[in-house]
Amino acid sequence: MIVRPGAPADYDYLVGRQFELDGKLPEASEAYARAVEKDPDSAYLRRKVAELAARQGHYAEALEQAERAHALDPDDHGARLFLGTLYRLSKQPDKAEAVLRDPDGEPIDDDAALLLFSIYLDNDRLPDALAEANWLIKSDPSALRGYFALASVYERMERPADAELALRKALQQQPGSLAVYGALARGRHERDDREGEIAIYREVLAIHPHHHATLLALADAQIALNRNDDAIKTLNELEKHHPGDLRVTLRLGFLEYENKHYAQAEQRFSKALEEHPDQPEIAYYLGLVRRRTNDEAGAIAAFERVPQDHERYAEARTQLAGIYEKRGDPARALQEVELARKKEPSRSLDLYAASLRAKSGDFPGAVSFLEGLLATAPDDDELLYNLGVLYGENDHFDEALQYMNRALAKNPDNANALNYVGYTWAEKGQNLDEAEKYISHALALRPDDGFITDSLGWVYYMRARALKQEGNQRDGRAALERAIEKLERAEELTGGDPVISEHLGDAYLLENQKPRALEKYREAIHLDPRDNEQPDLRRKYDTLREELGAK
Repeated sequence: MIVRPGAPADYDYLVGRQFELDGKLPEASEAYARAVEKDPDSAYLRRKVAELAARQGHYAEALEQAERAHALDPDDHGARLFLGTLYRLSKQPDKAEAVLRDPDGEPIDDDAALLLFSIYLDNDRLPDALAEANWLIKSDPSALRGYFALASVYERMERPADAELALRKALQQQPGSLAVYGALARGRHERDDREGEIAIYREVLAIHPHHHATLLALADAQIALNRNDDAIKTLNELEKHHPGDLRVTLRLGFLEYENKHYAQAEQRFSKALEEHPDQPEIAYYLGLVRRRTNDEAGAIAAFERVPQDHERYAEARTQLAGIYEKRGDPARALQEVELARKKEPSRSLDLYAASLRAKSGDFPGAVSFLEGLLATAPDDDELLYNLGVLYGENDHFDEALQYMNRALAKNPDNANALNYVGYTWAEKGQNLDEAEKYISHALALRPDDGFITDSLGWVYYMRARALKQEGNQRDGRAALERAIEKLERAEELTGGDPVISEHLGDAYLLENQKPRALEKYREAIHLDPRDNEQPDLRRKYDTLREELGAK
């Protein structure tokens, strides 16, 4: 558009307006500025200049022009609200109050009262904020914003009962308001009252049956309380009344997987993948379920459907690596890990690659790889720990302990290294007092770690066995009771592990609870035992089964 110096201000205003509608804010600002030059006493034009300046982040210029506009037309409520907002942004609450109140000290209107409320809340002036919230309610009892404001300030004042009462009064004005119920539920959620939150959702569903967002929120709250069966029922209802929501299908399948309802999860994910073959996320979860049910071929087929450009690609390749490693093909597993590392490099994948390299027969290459990483980070105790593990997995136990001690020299609180050293001693029946100290230290650092708990139980078992062999039945029995307590806790924490099941079997056998021992040996065999760690499991199981005449 052509600049016309001799044209009236209205022309430049129209030019500016067109630029503004086209999203060309700098050009619009220039046109409005030309209009102001031609009509400097126009409060409206100065306000337009101020608004454009604010939208572009030029707050000092915006404030100057807004003040000029207000001076030219002090009765323009819109201009006063805009100026009050700029004062809020520039942290000048006193000036904001002056422009937003009338000569009697009252807010000029409801919008001004709400802005004053926000300013007071920003500055932690809670009594003043409370007064403005009550003013809003008195001004218009049917409007919800006053009740929301009142609830907000009560929450800030840590008066949750009053906050909820304010929202309940809002419901009296607008029964069934989803916005009010949402605020009630958020309040319960923020106070970690998940049962109360669920009660609010039940109220909503009584008024709005099958409401999509409420059912989703209810399921989330049930999951947070570990009430997965209830969540599954809620999500099934959601799926029934809102078919086609893929998010619900995925949540249901994952919950069924978490609850070990593998057949249902596999069926759900398989059907979803048939209906949505272009959704790699479904294929990934299907692979997880099939892997858990030992359908390795099916799991491989599912994970292979995750393309390289998908966010789950690296995880899928890592899952494939685990399958091939279990099949005794570490070389193929290493190929999969390298694909994952190329997509998403990480320390954990580096360490996994090193382990697979060693299992593939390239132990020197694996050591060299980790030593190369260590050269760039010589104080990295986790690298030292993993080098120790690598040496241990390849039967170089003295070197393994040397690296563990180096890791502990760098970080005495490395729980993994503490546990490794302690468990290694316990396995050999050596230094049991020191082993207990190391493992107890590790457990203090990670009290809910099932594997460290198992290590401590194993120390007690080895001590009990030695005491019983010496003929000290009383102390041996006490140590064995502690062992069984820790091993059962370890089983609970891990959810099942073949080594822990075998340890429990050994402990029950030492306590002469042979049927229970046989049960645990059988359980360990069904949990895919680690042959390198459990070479005698099958022999112990067969011997005890024959002794008991069990089938």
